[in-house]
Formats: sequence, structure tokens, C-alpha cells
Amino acid sequence: MKKIVTLLCLGILLVNCSNNDDEMDIENSTEIVVDETQEMGTDMYVGNFVSLAHPTSGVVSVSDDMSRLDFKNFKTDNGPKLLVYLTTDTDATEYVNLGDLKGIEGDYNYTIPDGTDIGKYKLVNIWCVDFSVSFGYAELKK
Repeated sequence: MKKIVTLLCLGILLVNCSNNDDEMDIENSTEIVVDETQEMGTDMYVGNFVSLAHPTSGVVSVSDDMSRLDFKNFKTDNGPKLLVYLTTDTDATEYVNLGDLKGIEGDYNYTIPDGTDIGKYKLVNIWCVDFSVSFGYAELKK
């Protein structure tokens, strides 16, 4: 994010420096303000992925209305039949199935079923069905 803002500021500076006028027009200059809370939202629950059976990383958050799980900069290994679970523990003894893992690298969204208690199912678990193992998980915290 900082890299994008820096490049954008550099681009504005280069355009202004190439202007033939001797003075910079202060009235027409703009300031770029980046609010990082707009990018992630003001999520109530957030967690960082931790590796278990396979390297897993990224950030996961729950939308304000508790209806959506958002993965940002997510990355894990490929595997057979990978699912996204909300679980009570890393062994997935109790879970809510959010569906197939949509990809092994990137930003993804999953719908949280109505009535799901995030206080109870506070782990986001990348579960390999074929080997009954967690690739990695994130604990959702306020």
C-alpha cells in the first residue's frame, strides 16, 4: 500500500516538475490521503493465518454485519479437497463448512451462514478432507 502511494506521489511530482510554468499552482495541487480502514473495513473480528500441516499465511476478517469472511493476501499449498471451516479447535471436531477453498493465493470472500456464533466458531480452518488435517488456521479476535 505504501509503495502504491509513493509511486502515485512520485508521478504527481514528475508531472508538476515538467510543467513549463516557473511557479507551481498551489490551488490546483491535490493531497492524497489514504485511509487504511476503508480497505479492510471496520471489521469486528480479525486474525492472521498460522501454518500447521502446510505453510499458510494471510489475514482474515469478518464483515461488520457478520455475513462475510474476507481473506486478504492469503497463501497456502495446493492439496486435495481443501475446505474452509469455521471451527472450535484445530482438529475440526465441531465446524461450520463454508465451502471449497477458492484458491491457494489471493483475496477471497466466503458467506457466513445466518445464526453462526463467531464467539464459538472462532477459528478459520483450511481443512484437507482426504487426510483429515489442517493446512493452517486463523483465530478470530476482536
